[in-house]
Amino acid sequence: MKNQPAVEIFKLFLKNGKNRITSERFEVLDAVIEYQGHFGADDLYIQMKNRKSSVSRATVYNTLELLVQCSLVSKRNFGDNMMRYESNLKKQKHDHLICVDCGRIVEFTNPKINALPDEICNEMGFKIESYSFNIFARCNNTKACKHYKNKS
Repeated sequence: MKNQPAVEIFKLFLKNGKNRITSERFEVLDAVIEYQGHFGADDLYIQMKNRKSSVSRATVYNTLELLVQCSLVSKRNFGDNMMRYESNLKKQKHDHLICVDCGRIVEFTNPKINALPDEICNEMGFKIESYSFNIFARCNNTKACKHYKNKS
């Protein structure tokens, strides 16, 4: 197993929730840690199958939900009716810019945006737990955009 702190967090979460601790769940955790960028559950499943894993699709889906519940993974919806996931390990706070034509996702950080959620919560009498900031736009370079259609 690749990331011992994540393994321990997940093991404790499973134990406290009276969930079974199985090697398949930790195989999914390893695959999540190795995956670069955002992914759908099926993307992860296919990658695991290509690496000769015997983990079932249901185990991948169920384990991803458990990983979200214990905050090792974030679930994202970028407006295309598909849930995507990303590992929270070794990630800084970041936001997303999404092309509505090609689906390209660019991660970015901006100090002004990072400060806003705390300011808003303080003004409104809330304590922040988390936030998600997504900008939906179109690629400037339409020739490089995989799915650009002339919208005139």
